[in-house]
Amino acid sequence: MLHYSRDIVPRYSHLPAHLLHMLTAFVLATCILCFSANTVKCAEITQKRDAPNILMILTDDQGYGDIRSHGNDQIDTPVLDRLAADGARFDRFYVSPVCAPTRAALLTGRYHPRCGVHGVTRGYENMRAEEVTLAEVLKRSGYATGAFGKWHNGRHWPLDPQGQGFDEFLGFCGGHWNRYFDAELEHKGRPIKTKGYITDVLTDAAIRFMDEHKDGPFFCYVPYNTPHSPWIVSEKGFKKYKARGLDDKAACAYAMCENIDRNVGRLLSKLDELGLAENTIVFYMSDNGANSDRYNAGMKGRKGSLHEGGTRVPLFVRWPGHVKPGTVVRPIAAHIDILPTIVELCGLPKPETLPLDGVSLVPLLCGGKAEDWPQRMLFTHQIRGRGLELRLGAVRSQQWRAVHYGKNWLLYDMQSDPGQKKDVAKLFPQVLKKHVEAFDASFDDVTHNGFEPVAIPLAKSHRPWIEIPGNEALLVPDIGKGIRYHGPRGFANDWITGWTDTKAYPSWPLKVVDPGQYKVTLLYCCKPENVGAKLRVQIGKSHLDGTVTKAHDPAIIPAHECADPMSHYDNKLWAQLPMGRIEVGRDAKQLIIRTLDMPGRESIELKAVRLEFVK
Repeated sequence: MLHYSRDIVPRYSHLPAHLLHMLTAFVLATCILCFSANTVKCAEITQKRDAPNILMILTDDQGYGDIRSHGNDQIDTPVLDRLAADGARFDRFYVSPVCAPTRAALLTGRYHPRCGVHGVTRGYENMRAEEVTLAEVLKRSGYATGAFGKWHNGRHWPLDPQGQGFDEFLGFCGGHWNRYFDAELEHKGRPIKTKGYITDVLTDAAIRFMDEHKDGPFFCYVPYNTPHSPWIVSEKGFKKYKARGLDDKAACAYAMCENIDRNVGRLLSKLDELGLAENTIVFYMSDNGANSDRYNAGMKGRKGSLHEGGTRVPLFVRWPGHVKPGTVVRPIAAHIDILPTIVELCGLPKPETLPLDGVSLVPLLCGGKAEDWPQRMLFTHQIRGRGLELRLGAVRSQQWRAVHYGKNWLLYDMQSDPGQKKDVAKLFPQVLKKHVEAFDASFDDVTHNGFEPVAIPLAKSHRPWIEIPGNEALLVPDIGKGIRYHGPRGFANDWITGWTDTKAYPSWPLKVVDPGQYKVTLLYCCKPENVGAKLRVQIGKSHLDGTVTKAHDPAIIPAHECADPMSHYDNKLWAQLPMGRIEVGRDAKQLIIRTLDMPGRESIELKAVRLEFVK
């Protein structure tokens, strides 16, 4: 069985002696358990069959309570209820409080700060290219790999899905999407128009992929983007849940979850049709807690929270003939455990990855006794921007949850107080001390490499051009000082606006892989009174100057009629401003755009910069 780190002693030699002793004892106990009778039995099963297919479904902002069999009688999820009953249901499974960190940890088996991921937008979601993903591990072992949905760990090759091990990708790379009906998505590096509701479209693509690779083995990753806002769903689904007396957000969320339920049913039916159900391991989970104040099984907190309700989510694992139906796994587990678990279930050799934090859950899936499972701690690291001084986070052990929001640590006994009603830090100071010391050691370790921005690679790839979005820019001198984002924090699909000072400018870090000549185009809007603005594109030592000669001032694209207007993400139709060709040297480190002259009150609004490799 894979354990959570290679070369444990050298990596953790900086820890205090007592913590190092605890850590080493944990690893040894885990390794001993790995080779228990139950695990050997599962390994023997693995060796006697063809490599199993993997269908891994990840939903976006679906809370633990968004499933009927988790105690919610207001929602209908018959397929998910049956999926949980047909295999293993994890009672205490944890992820990160928000999207991109969970995805990075899930795909790498490593805590997200190790991967460079420390946020959800402005490039903070970008995962370093040297990280080895589950897709890369499986691809090296002969698996066909496909991803269909929301990526959210980098949009530039090799940070995108194809650069991180997926043969095929249909979806989008940012943190959210604005349109759920007839969305324009990316396929094979190019934008395509789709017809229908977005989760239906993604499911269609996943079904085609499984059909094309039915002779297997395949890894089909389906990271749906619902029930993340905007709150857009069919009118029929919305009305159904409004009739149950729910508020608009809960009604939309439940209708989205029911749509997911139907689509999961379509995926499972396809496996049945192809005769692959017996040889396909199905994983189903979510990326964080519920994204509104709806039913959440009595837990404290929701999406973004360090408390139980922000990080405890469903995990169902089905493998007919190998995982006993009705299995309930009660020991704590986390997203970091999925990669080593899949590697062991598939009978693969230990992969060449960076050191893992997760452990294989095979003993728990294959009949191991919960009381024999070693005690462990799971860590939540919350890093706002690049600041490390706050050291925000949480520790979850089997009995306790310790939480730090920047003042005093809080401690809860999760067995006697699952709703976290009473802070018992003063009653159990030694318990708190143990958890805080372990957190501090973990925090220092996973943040060791810092959080310098992941540079945008300038490289020839599967895409026709490199599109560098405005929301990934560093605004100089600062946000709101002569330049800002349209939204308050520069979320995905946002743009640069309020550019009223010629001394202010956006800047992007670059890593030039393919030096040479690039054609530069700006995606812009400009009011008539601001026509004549003179702009400069500077990459390293080279620059291009151009003038805006045409106004382009469209209205915001209206929200879909079923959406909650407060959740709508704005967008416009953008015009193209060709700037010419620029010679880019290998030593260029930055892309900067300046306004040299501003005849009106503002410069342009800037959506993105396109760079097309010429020669």
